[in-house]
Amino acid sequence: MFGGSSSDPDLEKAPQVAKLPADDSSDGAVPGESFAYGDSLYAKVQRLAGKLNIEQRGIERVPAEEQTDTSYFNIGSMWLAANMVVSSFAIGVLGKSLFQLGFVDAILVCLFFNLLGIMTVCFFSCFGPPFGLRQMVLSRFWFGWWATKFSWSAANSIVGAQLLNAVNSDVPGFAGILIIAFCTLFVTFAGYKVVHMYEYWSWIPTFIVFMIVFGMFAHSGDFRNIPMGVGTSEIGGCLSFGSTVYGFATGWTSYAADYTVYQPANRSRRKIFFSAWAGLILPLLFTQMLGIAVMTATSIDDGNNKYQLGYSTSGNGGLLNAVLEPLGGFGKFCLVILALSIIANNCPNIYSVALTLQVLTRYSPKVPRFIWVFLGSCASIAIGIPGYSYFETILENFMNFIAYWLAIYSGISLTDHFVFKRGFSGYRIEIYDKPDKLPPGIAAALAFGFGVAGMITGMSQSWWVGPIALHAGKAPSGGDIGFELAFAFASVSYMVLRPIEIRIFGR
Repeated sequence: MFGGSSSDPDLEKAPQVAKLPADDSSDGAVPGESFAYGDSLYAKVQRLAGKLNIEQRGIERVPAEEQTDTSYFNIGSMWLAANMVVSSFAIGVLGKSLFQLGFVDAILVCLFFNLLGIMTVCFFSCFGPPFGLRQMVLSRFWFGWWATKFSWSAANSIVGAQLLNAVNSDVPGFAGILIIAFCTLFVTFAGYKVVHMYEYWSWIPTFIVFMIVFGMFAHSGDFRNIPMGVGTSEIGGCLSFGSTVYGFATGWTSYAADYTVYQPANRSRRKIFFSAWAGLILPLLFTQMLGIAVMTATSIDDGNNKYQLGYSTSGNGGLLNAVLEPLGGFGKFCLVILALSIIANNCPNIYSVALTLQVLTRYSPKVPRFIWVFLGSCASIAIGIPGYSYFETILENFMNFIAYWLAIYSGISLTDHFVFKRGFSGYRIEIYDKPDKLPPGIAAALAFGFGVAGMITGMSQSWWVGPIALHAGKAPSGGDIGFELAFAFASVSYMVLRPIEIRIFGR
């Protein structure tokens, strides 16, 4: 579509990265100025993007001289802003509304499953600086060229729309979703620097509003310490809520390196890891635990429970509106700020989805990254508007499937990194775009299938409860241990299959 060769002889003589022959002595890095070479439609569009300071780079490897982002806080603030949002609050609300947990048990599940979920995000953040590659491109080293090719943003937009609807019932759900999506598009269209700049500051007003919510709720005296349950029903609820919490926390794993590729290769991996760790764990625990606490007020039995009424009417927006109601117009303003916080959570999703789409074929990188951003935004709108009325079900199911898929992804990639490549020194970075030198991906594809088998036997959904899940809680729903089994099945099977693949194919 946007690709093509130059018809000008002089331009044909200019160095064009796409035309360079395969060369194992090259590290595969692509200088930024090369995107505007030639007079093809692609080059013309990229030149216009350069004049507007829009990021031109897609999945091409970042050369060392362009890795100029030296701020560790840029890493932490990226995840701080992305998780200091009302959709994180909504995860905490599910502890009581969907899984019928008490206060203390929901808090403990929130703590431990978040700590587990963020580990892979922090670890893969360390891959961006030394390799200069996006996360899905790095996946080729573990899954091979073809297996790598085998929307959370929509769910976020629904939460924001609920808040806007709580502020003004005349704002229909689809209008709120459109507002959130267009604001997200405005930030992500420009690229890496603007996304980081937005995330650097956007968490501050949201944090202030959440502190106001915390203060107002504490002052109201409406908190109820719902007692912890016991028995198999309690175990099942904890495991299923834990799967949802884990899915939200680990959801950034497949994007992690995207936001550190412009960091210099000599950056401390330990500092990168803990910058990401702090940026993730602090907002996740704060917002989700606040959601757990506020939701306990729906158990007040006084015949006129404003919290339950608000939640039944406008979901999470109505629940927060009930807390801020005494503040009048200022409380409505706070709800608008929380609604707009969704933009910070959607930005990494839409930005990285565009990069992921460029991995799918040899031709998709010929469509500039910012065009894919636009198409991804359109897709999130198309999914979000029909899903507005079914948010709670969508959120639980989507988070669980994120947990399953990323557990399989992590099981295979971590096993390959530590067992077969034996650390960062085991990578030949120059082959990242050479299908004939990358792993065939057969072992990874088969291991993925085993991971799916583990998922199926351990998952607990309204439409399917696996045989092992039945024993992890009270029938008929059992307890969701799908992501744990998915990880174990994928990792163990890959450990067996990969040596066979190496012996047969030699790569």
